[in-house]
Amino acid sequence: MKDITRICFIGWGVVGQGLTEILLEQKSELKNRYGFQFKVVAIADKVKGSVYDENGLDLAKLLKIVKETGKINDYPEGIKGWDSIKTITESNANLVVEASWTDINTGEPAISHVKAAIKCYKHVVMTNKGPIALAAKDLLKMAEKNGVQLKFEGTVLSGTPAISLGLNNLAGSKITKIMGIVNGTTNYILSEMEKGLEYETALKQAQQLGYAEADPTADVEGYDALGKVVILSNVILGANITKDQVPCKGITKITSKDIEEAKKEGKRWKLIAGVELKDDGSVEAFVKPQKIPLDHPLASVGGPINALTYTTKYLGDITIVGPGAGREATGYALLTDILDIHRSLTK
Repeated sequence: MKDITRICFIGWGVVGQGLTEILLEQKSELKNRYGFQFKVVAIADKVKGSVYDENGLDLAKLLKIVKETGKINDYPEGIKGWDSIKTITESNANLVVEASWTDINTGEPAISHVKAAIKCYKHVVMTNKGPIALAAKDLLKMAEKNGVQLKFEGTVLSGTPAISLGLNNLAGSKITKIMGIVNGTTNYILSEMEKGLEYETALKQAQQLGYAEADPTADVEGYDALGKVVILSNVILGANITKDQVPCKGITKITSKDIEEAKKEGKRWKLIAGVELKDDGSVEAFVKPQKIPLDHPLASVGGPINALTYTTKYLGDITIVGPGAGREATGYALLTDILDIHRSLTK
């Protein structure tokens, strides 16, 4: 890592390609300003295929090929056909970007990817919240034992630095509560409903704009937010809770009547993920729609934007607002983690 960082991508969809584009665009500045030099030596994607070249891949060529054919295997050079685990363990990469799909119930296959990388003494950066929601403490302990780093800034608010704010910038501030809007899809839907749309119409509009998946269940039922609040509870507040211990309710039952009633009360509906540290050291977490007073910082956050408020003993409330999803924002989150590892190893 002190010389050239050799990167391996596991999963090369929207997020992986987003980071790749940023790396290409910023290559000179990353070298000149941060002393960071890299080459991508391997990519494995369950759908698109895989390729490995110990000397580095031509990323511009690969992006063009995948845009045209959808297949990594159409890249003319390199070794093809390796699965994700073989790519992690047998490539000469020293840093793994884990950007595969998320299974919040099992954390697989990403947990296996992370463990394989750590066992091979390779650093890991990821935006996949499944492994962190389900096994953060075990994976971090394993990484520490093997002398490597595991970073996951993008798991909560994508490129908006919510985790580093809580862990680093607010260290010693005595955080007692965290609450926020951590799902852009539901925030967009509720914002549109406040403009007069019915729930189903607002959802359809969100899907057309790419804010919601064809199957929006994870977002609208609160499961995406659930994974994120578990991460905040365990990583920031040091709890040891599971997703099954957190009450979770989505926005599917919110009606236009509810929206109008909240307006009359000077409030606004938001899907809130929250966790509070109690006096006895325990934590209570939840995901549920709440009516937020209009003078609260979270009430003014509309559309697909996310926000998080940290309540602290010494600074009061600190709110961070920014994009919680998207190709560039999530790719940027991975880049910040990579640079963080680079800086720590070149001090």
